[in-house]
Amino acid sequence: MMMLLSGLWLQLGAQPTQTLRGQVFDQLIQSPLAGATVELLSTGQTVVTDAQGFYRFTRIPIGTHQLRISYGGYKLVQLDNVTLISGKELVLPIAMELDVKEEKEVVVKAKAIRSKPINELSVVSSRAFSVEETQRYAAAVNDPLRMSTSFAGVVGADDGNNNIVIRGNAPTALLWRMEGVDIPNPNHFAGAGSAGGGISILSAQLLSNADFVTGAFAAEYGNAVGGVFDLHLRKGNNEKREYTFQAGFLGLNLAAEGPFSKNYNGSYLVNYRYSTLTLLDKMGVNIGDGTTDFQDLSYHIHLPTKKAGTFSLFGFGGISAQEFDTETDPEKWESEADRYGGTYKANTGVSGLTHTIQLGRKTSLRSSIAYSYQDFGYDEQFVAKPDSVINSQKENYATKKWILNGTVNHQFNRRHSIRTGFIVNSINFDYFQRSRENPNAPVEERINTNDNTSTIQAFAQWQYKATEKLSFTAGMQYLQLLLNNSNSLEPRASVKYDFDNRQSVAFGYGLHSQVQAMGVYFAKAQDAAGNWYSPNKSLCLTKSNHFVLSYNRLLNKSLRLKTEVYYQHLFDVPVSIYDTSTFSTVNIEQGFVTEPLSNNGKGRNYGIEISIERQLRNYFYFLFSNSLYQAKYTAADGIERNTRYNAGYAGTFTAGKEFVHVSQKRSFGVNLKMVYTGGFRDTPIDVEASTREGYTKYIEKDAFSIQQQAYFRTDLRLSMKWNRARHTSTLSLDIQNLTNRSNLYNRQYDPLKGEVVNIYQAGLIPILNYKIEL
Repeated sequence: MMMLLSGLWLQLGAQPTQTLRGQVFDQLIQSPLAGATVELLSTGQTVVTDAQGFYRFTRIPIGTHQLRISYGGYKLVQLDNVTLISGKELVLPIAMELDVKEEKEVVVKAKAIRSKPINELSVVSSRAFSVEETQRYAAAVNDPLRMSTSFAGVVGADDGNNNIVIRGNAPTALLWRMEGVDIPNPNHFAGAGSAGGGISILSAQLLSNADFVTGAFAAEYGNAVGGVFDLHLRKGNNEKREYTFQAGFLGLNLAAEGPFSKNYNGSYLVNYRYSTLTLLDKMGVNIGDGTTDFQDLSYHIHLPTKKAGTFSLFGFGGISAQEFDTETDPEKWESEADRYGGTYKANTGVSGLTHTIQLGRKTSLRSSIAYSYQDFGYDEQFVAKPDSVINSQKENYATKKWILNGTVNHQFNRRHSIRTGFIVNSINFDYFQRSRENPNAPVEERINTNDNTSTIQAFAQWQYKATEKLSFTAGMQYLQLLLNNSNSLEPRASVKYDFDNRQSVAFGYGLHSQVQAMGVYFAKAQDAAGNWYSPNKSLCLTKSNHFVLSYNRLLNKSLRLKTEVYYQHLFDVPVSIYDTSTFSTVNIEQGFVTEPLSNNGKGRNYGIEISIERQLRNYFYFLFSNSLYQAKYTAADGIERNTRYNAGYAGTFTAGKEFVHVSQKRSFGVNLKMVYTGGFRDTPIDVEASTREGYTKYIEKDAFSIQQQAYFRTDLRLSMKWNRARHTSTLSLDIQNLTNRSNLYNRQYDPLKGEVVNIYQAGLIPILNYKIEL
């Protein structure tokens, strides 16, 4: 009996173990590397990859480990902070870069930088981040956009959503890409023409690493002038079925993954989430006066074959809705907003099929076809009198796209490689809008079209590694909108010089262009004779020249300094046709502009960014980033002004520490994020005219001449993690705006109060979540 109890005690006290496995492959061609040496430094174990590049370590104690991978003719890779938990196997793919040297054994010691872009053709203004980081950063709630506000040059546009401002560019200037396919805005509660929304549709269970690019993009990225999110999905476990369950204030979440059979390497990965935010409302958190609900489904199905390459099915779908009741009792009106009510919907989805195949040892082909759908709707009611409710606004925008693309990678030799491809979008749209120009004006039809068009993109990019230290890239991107045949041929180039393995300098240039939000082209206006026409149908593409100078220095094993100086010159920017107007599309966050426009606008953004980052080491990390910048624009009146998003400066400090028990069975995490930025710009209100007209009237000639008060916010994340024998559970609490600071959003004239009122951003928001992985 004593021996039995002793054995049971030892079993209960034993440290849990886990399997670590994956595949080693060539970074450019994606071909598997057979015979690569994989060393697990923390245990001293070594394995060699098989004929398909796979490696495996079994019964490894949970916790943090180091991996080192070497292969003849390739740069050595060392990965720190490889974390094993008891709930799930770690399937870790490892990409290796071909070295310029031709010796059979390359002994250059190179430590992998976690933030190094996955796309090696992205040389400046780019970094990679992992889903692990989105789960760790305070109040990021697994949202790539919210996480990105920790990076230099990125500012949140509004606490009420996740729109971001990149280097002073409007939030609409962002491109989303998933698995090599351009996708629609992947956010719930998104607006027409926007690139963000209230909550991300994307699940952390599906995402792998991603690249975030903020300037001088590689030639393969087109139809964007501000930034790029290039997302990659992880494959499901192809040997073992695993599950993840989450419950919290943002709803219920269930994910499942596993193999189709024991004799096939294919796998599936599916995630479903349902949520209602009424729980937060009942806790006293202000999320509005109506009901707010959303749900989403996302998936990735991996289908390898023996000779026909690899097929992959991926996609997501999200539906979200809000409903606000009108208040018909004047005694209960506290502000003008109480007289408005309505319903809002936002449905978004994409489904795609990709095929990847090796065409010999030096060439790979990747082709994709995808279908996407967006449907935004808004019906607004206004209580004109206690017994009179009018339909003041109705909008519905449905957009359907077929996307076809192909990309070829070819490695000529160790020094020369090329990537070339095309993207075709076939777009069908059905847009309708009835609205008022102002609260005193009649409701009029402003957009009504059911039409189709296409965009065509082609690109080619060459990389030349002159020496081990010096490399060049050069390429071209072509974009054409068939609606009016507007087009742009765009050169891209970069050069990088590594002084040693600790510091480098790089320069990048690119001409970039972007199609306007599609509804803008079909705005209706009346000519002098009273006839309706579409004044914006001939608008050409917005264009921007990007210049970036970058310097990187590794200060010690885990501390890195990065600084970039940039200049952007925007031209062919849509502005009003009226020469006294101050309107420009560089100041809009979302929506379809319905006034007549021309491409006579200009803009310029310039600044300097400095980041000091400590990669996770000994369970501690931090990132300090600071940006000094200016964002200017010129409208139809020819006067250069500040843009709405010219905050002038932005500073963030993000840090975290995990306190791990010696047994690795439990840990406690503390993560902090502090943001301090200059205020956005605002236009002064003409109080006398506003009082006379009964709604907000601005002094347009002084557009964006006022700077709002500085913005400050502190976010906190606390978490407890338990590693059991067969599962891992995590309890977390994210608190957005810990100090409950009232940050100003804007100012409006309230006719009910007869005065100008301040509209503030979100206060303290707690988000409690429990997750179990098994």
